[in-house]
Amino acid sequence: MRTTAPRTDAPSPTGRLPLRPLLVLATAAFTTVLTEALPAGVLRGMSAGLGVSESATGQLVTVYALGTVTAAIPLSAVTSTWSRKRLLLAGVAGFALANTVTAASALFPLTLAARFVAGVAAGVVWALLAGYARRVAPDHLRGKATALVMAGIPVALSLGVPAGTFLGGLLGWRAAFWAMTALAVVLLAWVVVAVPDRPGQPRGARVPVVRALALPGVVPVLVVTLVFVLAHTILYTYIAAYLARLGLADRVDAVLLVFGVASVVGIWVVGAHIDRRLRVLMIAAAVLFAVAVAALALTPWVHVAVALWGLAFGGVPTLLTTAAGDAGGEAADSAQALLVTLWNAAMAGGGVAGGLLLGGLGAGSLPWSALVLLVPASAVVVAARAHGFPAVRR
Repeated sequence: MRTTAPRTDAPSPTGRLPLRPLLVLATAAFTTVLTEALPAGVLRGMSAGLGVSESATGQLVTVYALGTVTAAIPLSAVTSTWSRKRLLLAGVAGFALANTVTAASALFPLTLAARFVAGVAAGVVWALLAGYARRVAPDHLRGKATALVMAGIPVALSLGVPAGTFLGGLLGWRAAFWAMTALAVVLLAWVVVAVPDRPGQPRGARVPVVRALALPGVVPVLVVTLVFVLAHTILYTYIAAYLARLGLADRVDAVLLVFGVASVVGIWVVGAHIDRRLRVLMIAAAVLFAVAVAALALTPWVHVAVALWGLAFGGVPTLLTTAAGDAGGEAADSAQALLVTLWNAAMAGGGVAGGLLLGGLGAGSLPWSALVLLVPASAVVVAARAHGFPAVRR
């Protein structure tokens, strides 16, 4: 007897947030960010273990970002017809493989190659996460679904990296990467049992990236993404140097904890209101980010300034990915791939630009440079009233 296959592109039939699959997707975001940032937490141990300088070991983060930048757009096009679950499983399997090689490798070139593969896996995962979250949730809760998934980012930075650093100090840096492999294996099983499948696009239905760029609203969102992340990375990457300038070199961990906790609060606020007030939240984030950076440059209230910074930036990934999906419409996957590419390019560029500023003008130039970038970015947010960050969402 022939039966009709169940429709796999339907959102949650209850009208509520499907928490189980969204928590799995949030864990995928957590894994992606922690895999990227972990070398920074175990830098000295990796440097000694691989027999290279600390500056060379730091390039393991850069190579990861380059893998993501290289992969996001072409792989999202090549795999556009794949089911979303199959693609997510492939990306998480890439993390398991890359972290296993990193944990076992004694050769720096092999470790570099493994980190590039991890970055490619991240490009695959990042390009599908926001769209996947939107497609498993009811239409009126898509913003909240995206916010829940993106919560994996600040949780990874505020809790995951310190935990990985502690484990690396206790048992060695290789143990930290073996733990990442174990997390990826558990995540694979969790995806299989808890995440509903969603189909890819029909062959030939994917909107090319160039056409996505021509859609009203996509370019403003991408411009704001590039500039916001560049400003954030310039300051965040070298915050230890800036704190040392203020005589707070021994308070870096406490300051970063304040940033992480405030980021979690920020993403909670965004998740509660994004489906009705995306534009207001984006303008508020831009203004608050600028105020925080100015306070960091002009006042001695470092912890207050960093708390405002975390509160402003915590919800930014959710706001930007939601805005890109809205602006892209049927071309949302192409718009998301562009956003992922620019986000990681800005991270790589921010690390380079911040290093040049630190060497040329000193640590005191970092918050001022971020502020200079935030002024035009804020103007773009305010100006994109009709498309990009509209007063009325579609």
